[in-house]
Amino acid sequence: MRKLLLTFSIAFVFIAAVGQPPTDARLKGLDTFALKVLKDWHAAGVTLAVVEKGKVVYTGGFGYRDLDKKLPVTENTQFAIGSCTKAFTASMLGMLEKEGKLEIDKPVRTYLPELKFQNEYTNDHCTLRDMMCHRTGLPRHDLSWYASWAGRNELLERIQYMEPTAELRAKWQYNNFMFLAQGVVIEKITGKSWEENMKEKILKPLGMDNTNLSTTDMEKSADHSLAFATKDSSIKAIAYRNIDAMGPAGSVNSCAKDMAKWLITWINNGKYDGKEIFPSSYRNEAISIQMAMGGGTPDAENNPDVFINGYGLGWMISSYRGHYRVEHGGGIDGFITTTGFFPSDSIGIFVSSNQSGVSTSIRNFIADRMLKLSYRNWNKTQLDAAKKARDAAKAMQKNDSIGHKFNTKPSHELKDYAGTYKNHGYGSIEITMKDGGLVSKFNMIDIRLDHFHYDQFNAVILDPALQGIEPIRFSFHNNVSGDISKLTVPFEDGVKDIEFVKAVNKADLEKYVGDYEFVAAPGKIAKFYIKGEKTLYAFIEGQPEYELVPTEKNKFDLKVIKGYSVQFEENSKGEIILAGFVQPNGTFKAKRK
Repeated sequence: MRKLLLTFSIAFVFIAAVGQPPTDARLKGLDTFALKVLKDWHAAGVTLAVVEKGKVVYTGGFGYRDLDKKLPVTENTQFAIGSCTKAFTASMLGMLEKEGKLEIDKPVRTYLPELKFQNEYTNDHCTLRDMMCHRTGLPRHDLSWYASWAGRNELLERIQYMEPTAELRAKWQYNNFMFLAQGVVIEKITGKSWEENMKEKILKPLGMDNTNLSTTDMEKSADHSLAFATKDSSIKAIAYRNIDAMGPAGSVNSCAKDMAKWLITWINNGKYDGKEIFPSSYRNEAISIQMAMGGGTPDAENNPDVFINGYGLGWMISSYRGHYRVEHGGGIDGFITTTGFFPSDSIGIFVSSNQSGVSTSIRNFIADRMLKLSYRNWNKTQLDAAKKARDAAKAMQKNDSIGHKFNTKPSHELKDYAGTYKNHGYGSIEITMKDGGLVSKFNMIDIRLDHFHYDQFNAVILDPALQGIEPIRFSFHNNVSGDISKLTVPFEDGVKDIEFVKAVNKADLEKYVGDYEFVAAPGKIAKFYIKGEKTLYAFIEGQPEYELVPTEKNKFDLKVIKGYSVQFEENSKGEIILAGFVQPNGTFKAKRK
């Protein structure tokens, strides 16, 4: 899918001067700056923590956690920190390695045999270290899990159907699924859930009592920020995005006071109050570059001070104005977070807000003050970057319209496009008729389909949390009989469009049900039957049952075996009379009894 580009609507929100000014002289003016940033970005609130060596320099917040009720952000206000969770998950693997329960350089399938990739070489050689530093060859494939109903095990199973874009260790590519898998490894080895391990190994020892691992728990807390999004020129509260299934990759919710403890632990070689939380040997590996992320040379326009750019184990590593920085960002609906520290300077910074642009500007302001660097107008830099992104999005939409064929019509009536379309790696897309047009539901995301040209429709996202994302092109395809049989969508850059096969309903499947006797082996029977509501299965004695996936009229593929299919034949009355098992060594026909 083309890169998701967010546009920023103009919103008018008055943020009162709420928040406790810092007492440390180095941070003088932080309150004024933070409130200006909130105003310029039309954001509700921000929370932050600054630590140095083993001490807290400042924890607090500015703006509001609830705009309507005018409830202020405090050092105890919980925010969703998203992918800043990854360092927590990876560190537990470091603990388990010290305990002798795993080795991060052994093939991951030593511990998690159910993890499968499309590439057999990756299956045999991919290690936990490869997963921890995003070098498995898999791109993001985020729309497989985002807003999905799928549970942790189902998401893990989906990985085998995801197309890679590089060989193992050839390229850095961010992938949330690999941190989900790390969490499952932790569960398998300890016999306890990822959540239980987090509480026992990290949260409780650090006294992070105001940190939880689900938005369900976050909503119950006495001091938590609402999630916000801009819509119709105003900022509005939106529903939390529950990502429990993908928890090890990003479901931690925390506050400035607790995150200060986490940062102090990293600055102090894995120890807090003299007690080891995770091994110093692991800490040193985690904050060393394990995989180059891309260019590490200065970019005069965008990153003039970046001289290194890599990924450690759950951390991003770069230079910041001549200082070695370890940092990770996190973003989930309504929240943007940055957590990082400067190992050589023993300074740590945590900033979480409910609008993009805010966290980066405030983080850099604090870093410049704590590191005694010259002034830079980071707020203007971020605002200019946002405008540049908006302009690029508009240009992309303009270029997209060049290929538009006007005055064309769909090849079918709109009702013929309705149905359920399935992909093993991405789940289902439901398309229905509403008010004379087509609407869709992909995972929990509501979509409106606007005709573009021929059998292509623009999928317009209706989810309030995703306002500003450019439409995604849905392309429908006909089979040899002229019926709509599949849908392809460019959900991921660098791979073939994701193909969703149109499912048939139970009534359509019933005509295939029955016993079929093999022509070449009289007495040997193939049985076809329906399980659940919409799935056809085949069973031959002495073999496992095979789930069948419809591909064309009267044709089904065997789900678990590539290159094998069943082709049914019908008579002049449309009755099914024969089943042909098509496989590499020939076609074996069976007559219906």
